[in-house]
Amino acid sequence: MDSSSSPAPPQASARSRGASNASQRWSILRRALLARFSSRVPEGTSRDQHIKDVTNNISRKASRGFNLIECHSLPISQLTKSLENSSNGNESDLGCQKDVCVYYKLPCGGSSNLNLVYRREDSLELNDMEASNKYNIDTTGLVCCWPSEEVLAYYCINHSDVFRAKKVLELGSGYGLAGLVIAACTNADEVVISDGNPQVVGYIQKNISINAETFGETKVKSMILHWDKEQASEMLNTFDIIVASDCTFFKQFHESLARTVKSLLKHSATSHAIFLSPKRGDSLDKFLETIKENGLNCELMENYDSTVWNLHKKYVAGDDRTWPNYDKEHCYPLLVRISSFC
Repeated sequence: MDSSSSPAPPQASARSRGASNASQRWSILRRALLARFSSRVPEGTSRDQHIKDVTNNISRKASRGFNLIECHSLPISQLTKSLENSSNGNESDLGCQKDVCVYYKLPCGGSSNLNLVYRREDSLELNDMEASNKYNIDTTGLVCCWPSEEVLAYYCINHSDVFRAKKVLELGSGYGLAGLVIAACTNADEVVISDGNPQVVGYIQKNISINAETFGETKVKSMILHWDKEQASEMLNTFDIIVASDCTFFKQFHESLARTVKSLLKHSATSHAIFLSPKRGDSLDKFLETIKENGLNCELMENYDSTVWNLHKKYVAGDDRTWPNYDKEHCYPLLVRISSFC
């Protein structure tokens, strides 16, 4: 029998259906929100109030993480007060009712810490989703800090020597935890933290300003970067290391993402990209195929950090029930190392 016509194994089919369903759910949500609620507005209610009421009914899943980096919630008012007493003068952009602050205590020696301002989980609005249609991007970076981003940040701390004196780019960064950690803990020469969503990049810049004194001599900047656009000539083949987390979920972005890595990574035997992404059905496998089709080399690693691996095994076995809905296909990020040299 021709292998192409053989039925897929039951487990593989279930995984593919799960990934397909997840992608479809995001697409349905996007279409629904972009429709701007064509249904009639209840009598006696303004359109803006109707939009707000319906949006508040949308459930946002707070993503559980591996808890690799100690973090605590910090009232915006407390952060504002601390900035008023500093020389930064960055408090003017804080205090928005949509925002919350999270304090990260970094395990990289000394007293390094980061204060990150995030969007409050119950403040997602229709206008936030419209960017996905306008810029052909997904808006998941505005939803929360995903587990893969935390694992990437932790991995970079444990491999800080790799980044020393290097020019680093983070793609699809969301709120930029990994890029900010690299800037704070690795003595990199320059860190560029990028995303395609202008709203997200606004938060990245805010977080860079808040933590400016933590970065030492490392130059740190934010950037709006769309993978499907031709990149500026001064950026081509200039980055020693590119990092990204959970950027391979949407297959329609695979080709442009692969081309972006190829065009921006420096032509050097030591230059490489580090991607951390869950399998999510066949999405990661498809991305690896695209990487090879673009003339790049890649190496896939499942066990790349003993702490992360041991936590993963405990969640899978049920020995640790603090993450009851843990699914290795969607929660455990594999490490992909990409280079242009064999």
